[in-house]
Amino acid sequence: MKNLNLSERQIELLNSKDGLRRLFAEKKTNVERALRLAEYDEKLRDLQVKLIDLQNWVIENNKKVIVIFEGRDAAGKGGAIRRITAYINPRMYRVVALPKPSEEEDGQWYFQRYVNHLPRPGEIVFFDRSWYNRAVVEPVNGFCTEEEHETFMSHVNDFEKMIQSSDTYLIKLYFSITKEEQKERFDEIISDPLKKWKITPVDLRAQELWDKYTQYKKKMFELTDTANAPWIIVEANRKTEGRITALQHIIDNIPYES
Repeated sequence: MKNLNLSERQIELLNSKDGLRRLFAEKKTNVERALRLAEYDEKLRDLQVKLIDLQNWVIENNKKVIVIFEGRDAAGKGGAIRRITAYINPRMYRVVALPKPSEEEDGQWYFQRYVNHLPRPGEIVFFDRSWYNRAVVEPVNGFCTEEEHETFMSHVNDFEKMIQSSDTYLIKLYFSITKEEQKERFDEIISDPLKKWKITPVDLRAQELWDKYTQYKKKMFELTDTANAPWIIVEANRKTEGRITALQHIIDNIPYES
């Protein structure tokens, strides 16, 4: 600890409630890690306060906001959503994570099931995976035909323009992790009796199909990273940094007034 040359601010942070909790969370004290996590706690709290202001502005001005969370399996999308929504008004936001389409939905216009979940005035909707399932997950795993994939890709930009033209803000976040990090997270989940239920057959094939996912992901970026609805790449190998990046981007790109 004496070799770390900590500033007064860092010492103050380590002596705070969060700092002490992080410092003594494990049997072996790791000051650098505790400091990094205490700084994360502080930054996260500041951003969560700003998000409350943002949501109040959305409610008071009848705005509509959509935030899409995409990325490979185990990239940390769900954890980020939980931190982002931790303190905002639960009556005025929704998290949408749609299951496999029903037989009836299979016969509908592809975007219909998502249209049914778009935000009302004054509401924020977080999509934990979205219509972009058809851009990557579905073609990689054989859940749609190549023709259906191509049709989707030719329509999605116009669909998003229609959404935005109805006074709706659209933010598209892609959580990016390495193949090695994904494997480590899968191994951790599988070995944890409280988490192993999260693993699906699709997850189990993700490593084997890594390159195929990459192929379709690149095509998605090339065709749908538009000026009006750009993709934001969230580097998420370190979960804490990914969460801060995502939350900061939401706050920076909704022109709210506190």
